[in-house]
Amino acid sequence: MRIVLATLLAATAIATPLVAQQMPGSKDKAAITGGSYTVDANHTLVKWEVNHFGFSPLWGLFGQVTGTMQLDPKNPAASKVDVTIPVSKMVTGVPGFTAHLLRDGKDGGKPDFFGSAPADAKFVSTHVVVDADGDEAKVHGNLTLNGVTKPVTLDVDFYGAGKAPAQMGGKENVGFEAEATIKRSDFGLGYAVPLVSDEVELTIAAAFQK
Repeated sequence: MRIVLATLLAATAIATPLVAQQMPGSKDKAAITGGSYTVDANHTLVKWEVNHFGFSPLWGLFGQVTGTMQLDPKNPAASKVDVTIPVSKMVTGVPGFTAHLLRDGKDGGKPDFFGSAPADAKFVSTHVVVDADGDEAKVHGNLTLNGVTKPVTLDVDFYGAGKAPAQMGGKENVGFEAEATIKRSDFGLGYAVPLVSDEVELTIAAAFQK
């Protein structure tokens, strides 16, 4: 019993300073500073989701995103973003499913999806429309996926900004959450439509550092 109590007391002593700390980021737009930002690749993810045969949703993740953002809080409509998404690094948590998505076509034919050496995807903004409150925006741009370029609009919400703790580098951070819907068939990825939905819902956690 004494050992258990001592362990609990020690754990509480260790955890207390962490609990007492305030979040370094906040939804205060005044915390956003202008300038050039780079993608925080360790904390940026793109989730895609489709309807699988009407039975269940099916999703996967793109990570290891790279890119830049130009941000001016005094003129947010002039913001620009240019990001690259390595399709080859996609994960689903199901090895067989991932292998199918990245499998070459049979006998040299067209793959069902991306093939074993897919080109990186890329999104480059063309213009930004910010709402009256300044915390939501529609980011219009061009998405290049599977060698095809199409216009796509992201619905973006400001998530938070601030300076990271010194032990984490002390860099200025700003983050957003975005959503969009695209059609697979627009990018030459129409395999199994409509049994697997043509519409793909995208949810993006976008973190940037200055």
